[in-house]
Amino acid sequence: MSDEAAPGHVRVRLDLSYDGSEFSGWAKQAGGRRTVQGEIEDALRTVTRSKETYELTVAGRTDAGVHARGQVAHVDLPREVWAEHHQKLLKRLAGRLPRDVRVWALREAPSGFNARFSAVWRRYAYRVTDNPGGVDPLLRNHVLWHDWPLDVDAMNEAARRLLGEHDFAAYCKKREGATTIRTLQELSLVKGEDGIITATVRADAFCHNMVRSLIGALLFVGDGHRPPDWPGKVLAAGVRDSAVHVVRPHGLTLEEVGYPADELLAARNKEARNKRSLPSAGCC
Repeated sequence: MSDEAAPGHVRVRLDLSYDGSEFSGWAKQAGGRRTVQGEIEDALRTVTRSKETYELTVAGRTDAGVHARGQVAHVDLPREVWAEHHQKLLKRLAGRLPRDVRVWALREAPSGFNARFSAVWRRYAYRVTDNPGGVDPLLRNHVLWHDWPLDVDAMNEAARRLLGEHDFAAYCKKREGATTIRTLQELSLVKGEDGIITATVRADAFCHNMVRSLIGALLFVGDGHRPPDWPGKVLAAGVRDSAVHVVRPHGLTLEEVGYPADELLAARNKEARNKRSLPSAGCC
């Protein structure tokens, strides 16, 4: 996965959003399942009248049912295709794409830009309500109903113990050859006047199921089933705990992806590709 477009090509940054309710996640899959990547690549091929499918690279692959408001991707287009179509490409995509996915901006990316490896943080929001009557029907695909009263202060106390750089193996679905070390930069919860509790979760990167597992642990604290120090103890143990539930995906939205200044892109790409390890505590 190069940090520069191939000769004769232009790297294009796409800013997009989607309602994940009817998608089998971001990434293309065998068997004809509907995915965000598949829809956008099909639309690009159609509106540029190309025989070739131009593959997208995304900042963060989302699972089935997860939404995105501020997703970022890039695609390398032949220079002649970009020159011919770029002025009308956004509007043509709007006419071709289904209504549950939108591309909001298309622009030539700066040198060294990689939607995945250049990112310095991703910010998600998870929305849940403990309203005894359930979820507003108009929000049912975006808000989880938790049928126990939730103590937001206790959840925030637990969340603070998880901040910083740690091995989040206890909150991740392990993937062969991949590290589970991440820096959790923000984890906080606020209850709005509408009764919806919004958890803001920001990290340099996330491993599989990390956000939904963290929220599952905090809900157990919020409803009184576990004390505020329990999620931190699970983290320190470093192994999956059967009491940590991966909450349903529909409450999760990728809100924003952060990138460094253009002159720092190359350094960030190199850093992101390095396999991480925690600082040694020393011997003896």
